[in-house]
Amino acid sequence: MKFKLALLALIAGASMVAQAQTPAAAPTRADVKAEATAANKAGTIDASNTAGSTVKKASKSDKKKEAVMAKDLPADTAGSMTKKPAKSAKSRADVKAEATAANKAGTIDASNTAGSKVAPASK
Repeated sequence: MKFKLALLALIAGASMVAQAQTPAAAPTRADVKAEATAANKAGTIDASNTAGSTVKKASKSDKKKEAVMAKDLPADTAGSMTKKPAKSAKSRADVKAEATAANKAGTIDASNTAGSKVAPASK
């Protein structure tokens, strides 16, 4: 019984010492809100997506749409603008057969492919 009582007193004392060593309390929610409101009014927070914010959203470009269109439209009609490459006219089966034949011939470095008979390239 005395051992349990002594153990309980030791635990209580250790918890009080541990509690005394905790850092200062975190700021309250009201403090954080006041700080955020002041920073928002000062314009130091990018809150362009927040309702009632005075901060303007950063624009992507300073050029007007009409100016860009006037420059790009002649190039687009002339065909000098880069476009996506056209897709191949080959069917999927043709491409697959071609790849299989190249792999069997050993012209593809497929050393990292499971089931490949091609030896890894030496360095």
